[in-house]
Amino acid sequence: MQTDSSFTFVLFGGTGDLSMRKILPALYEAHRAGMLEASGKIIAVARHEEDRNGYLQWVNEHVKAHVSKNGIDENAWSSFLERIEYVKLDLGKAEDFVKLRDAMQDLPGTRVFYLATGPSLFVPICRALASVGLNENARIVLEKPLGYDLRSSNAINDAVGEIFAEGQIYRIDHYLGKEPVQNLLALRFGNALFEPLWRREWVESIQITIAEELGVEARGDFYDNTGALRDMVQNHLLQLLSIVAMEPPHSMDSDSVRDEKLRVLRALKPIDPRDIGKVAVRGQYHAGVIRGASVPAYATEPGVKTDSATETFVALKVEIENWRWAGVPFFLRTGKRLADRVAEIVVNFRAVPHSALGSSAPRPGANRLVIRLQPNETIRLYCLAKKPGEGMNLSSVHLDLAFDQFFKEGQMEAYQRLLLDVIHGRLALFVRRDEQEAAWKWVEPILNEWAASGKPKPYAAGTWGPAAASAMLAQHDTCWLEEEN
Repeated sequence: MQTDSSFTFVLFGGTGDLSMRKILPALYEAHRAGMLEASGKIIAVARHEEDRNGYLQWVNEHVKAHVSKNGIDENAWSSFLERIEYVKLDLGKAEDFVKLRDAMQDLPGTRVFYLATGPSLFVPICRALASVGLNENARIVLEKPLGYDLRSSNAINDAVGEIFAEGQIYRIDHYLGKEPVQNLLALRFGNALFEPLWRREWVESIQITIAEELGVEARGDFYDNTGALRDMVQNHLLQLLSIVAMEPPHSMDSDSVRDEKLRVLRALKPIDPRDIGKVAVRGQYHAGVIRGASVPAYATEPGVKTDSATETFVALKVEIENWRWAGVPFFLRTGKRLADRVAEIVVNFRAVPHSALGSSAPRPGANRLVIRLQPNETIRLYCLAKKPGEGMNLSSVHLDLAFDQFFKEGQMEAYQRLLLDVIHGRLALFVRRDEQEAAWKWVEPILNEWAASGKPKPYAAGTWGPAAASAMLAQHDTCWLEEEN
């Protein structure tokens, strides 16, 4: 169904990998589903010497492969391409931004500027947009990473904030747009069943994992100056943590949701530098085998320093100092070249205080909720049931919410949802500045300690990371989900 929100979507970095893999495919899916106002236009901006036809040929070659499993509807694809214009732009030339302003002059609706560029270009682009008056009636989307640490993040936010009001700034974290994350909110705040259990009295521990089989690919130069703590923990993992642990907001409007997330981030127990070795594990992958194929060590990847001390794996024990969660450990984990590609949230409920079932008493972890974000998006509730036959013998069973089986409508990809939210002016799923500052403040002691200490612990590609990550959980009489079997 059509919306009544006209827009002009300007995509900086219009020939880049992110635009080809995520942004343009998401806009195409929204177009095919009739979710974009018919008059809406897309202007791709890049330095390449192309005219519009040349750019559309580039899009045909590089975007179609990344469209969802629904494939391409050629009629919808042709009409989608009609939305697209191309402007060659050199950030160092003020006259090029005049050219962009002229290209947008007669286009209606809200202006959306998506900066699919490196963070070093955020401030120059914003200032150049303001110099030609394009910061009015506009929204600006900033991709991660937003800075290298708290100081650099504040510098970017200060500069962008001089040009755009906070309500115009959309700091994107695509994990917040995933369907299971939205359903986590629905489960928690739409069902009386879970609310009484969602607290320290009934939750033993919580795990949040984002694991990748891939290495750094062609991003060695970027990654070697970033690392897993900055690239994944400071944003994705802490955002997921705040969604899991937040108090019920009084409504789902943008500030109500983000206020509650901020309270969680501010309640994170500060990490004493002297304790970092006990609650934080960093690793770096060495050569190994993934799905039968040999893969090289991180230090031999293109763009990576041979003596690099950059971490490709992080595991953390996190505590939240408030009444709901005091004493409950949250275990966060992320890494590259791990044994599987998976993102999931595991809520382990406490065992019953007394079992009347004798030797068939429930084992730890028998009651749990697993929210799978990728590759297949599901929510699974584990409980115990009696096995058929003689005697009271128990077995673990599960109740599934598999979205692709239960709902006939196709699922919306994370970028599609978030781009539509930008166009419609919905901020709830975007990171507010004070959230970002709170996250940086919490991770900085770890960053500083690791910068001053030795190298990460090695782990073989195709495994689940350093053994120290498992030992950290063993101290709390638990283990990572995949280790139970």
